[in-house]
Amino acid sequence: MTTSRIASLLAGIRQVSEDRFVLVQTLRQLVLGLDPHVSEEVKYGGLLFSAGKPFCGVFAYAKHVSLEFGDGAALPDEHGVLEGEGKLRRHIKLYAIDDVVQKHVQHYVALALCARNGKTGG
Repeated sequence: MTTSRIASLLAGIRQVSEDRFVLVQTLRQLVLGLDPHVSEEVKYGGLLFSAGKPFCGVFAYAKHVSLEFGDGAALPDEHGVLEGEGKLRRHIKLYAIDDVVQKHVQHYVALALCARNGKTGG
């Protein structure tokens, strides 16, 4: 069941780092709060969020949390926070809870959700 897999992943993150756990939980609340149709599942070692189609993922690493966008190269980067040089993927590295606001995370997640659902704006 997806709920137990999510709980297990979160418990593992919490055991390693309370700070990264809080950051992941903050990102989850932000993403799930965008639209009632947003769902999450454990995939690729992190959380993958979808609303009909996947639009972003949250992954906890040793020293940071990464918010990843499969089609991030197509997103406008007006705040200059998207990292990566591949054809498609981009990510935002988050080291502290303050980064969520300072790196305009809500803006980029909303853009990604709209882009994956064929809408413009954010």
